Amino acid sequence: MSDKLQKVLANAGFGSRREMETWIEGGRVSVNGKLSTLGDRVEADDKIRVDGNLITSGEQKVFCRVLMYNKPEGELCSRKDPEGRATVFDRLPTIQNGRWIAVGRLDLNTSGLLLFTNDGDLANRLMHPKHEVEREYAVRVFGDVQPEMLKKLQKGVKLDDGVAKFTSIRKLPSDEESLNSWYHVTLSEGRNREVRRMWESQGLQVSRLIRVRYGALELVKRLPQGGWLELPLADINALRASVQLPPEKETLIKLEQGKLDHVKLSRMRRSVKKHRVAQANKHKPATKAVAGKATSGKVSRASSETRSPKKSSGSAQRPARKSTSRD
Repeated sequence: MSDKLQKVLANAGFGSRREMETWIEGGRVSVNGKLSTLGDRVEADDKIRVDGNLITSGEQKVFCRVLMYNKPEGELCSRKDPEGRATVFDRLPTIQNGRWIAVGRLDLNTSGLLLFTNDGDLANRLMHPKHEVEREYAVRVFGDVQPEMLKKLQKGVKLDDGVAKFTSIRKLPSDEESLNSWYHVTLSEGRNREVRRMWESQGLQVSRLIRVRYGALELVKRLPQGGWLELPLADINALRASVQLPPEKETLIKLEQGKLDHVKLSRMRRSVKKHRVAQANKHKPATKAVAGKATSGKVSRASSETRSPKKSSGSAQRPARKSTSRD
């Protein structure tokens, strides 16, 4: 049975179907030695090459894998950063077939649940608005929140890129005198900075934003920031069912691997801390060099200062020697 070429590439973990279409249009993909075009279909025994490299998916079965990552603030949702800043891909495990694809994005100052998968079709469906996969956020809002504002946010507010609304808003208990209030909000799409812009439309400011749920998956509370877990088969199939994909029957991980015991938590925290230290040290060499110059300057000045008193003491002793000779 033949499948569309972009679907085969997406299922192999190279990216979303839309991204694979651009690869095909760009002449990066060939089938049986001929450059492919949009609309091509392939059989299981066809030889597919990307940038001249043969895809070996037919020789080795590719399992659908999903990671749950607890993103800290300050990390970029991109594979590489020209400025050398930390990205959400830095600490992910290596993968033999395909690559990790981020399911949606979180902006630099947003933390919480971020999913990764090697299944391009699953990633594309989870992100597509037509599937209306619900996202839940914990939001700390600065300002005086009035009931009329909450009604508007649930009814719909007009943003630069269209109307947006929360499907639910739940206020959490807080100090009545505090200017900050915590809410849990849900929505069924993921536009750029959508949650922040919606609150800003009411003259309010979001001072903290954490994604706590994506679809039926809730962020594991014990998972430290910067840590990841590979999801078991049951959770993967719950995600697949939510976007009308058939269930997987096999997985690469054991049931025990998805559990967070004390040993695994300690190992994970040490690994995260080690990565943060290494990331911080990337920007230190130049500082050390400047500090070294400053230190050497101080040493030279100090040495000159210590030498000058000797000269003065020597000049002070000469008259004494002369007076002694006179005696």
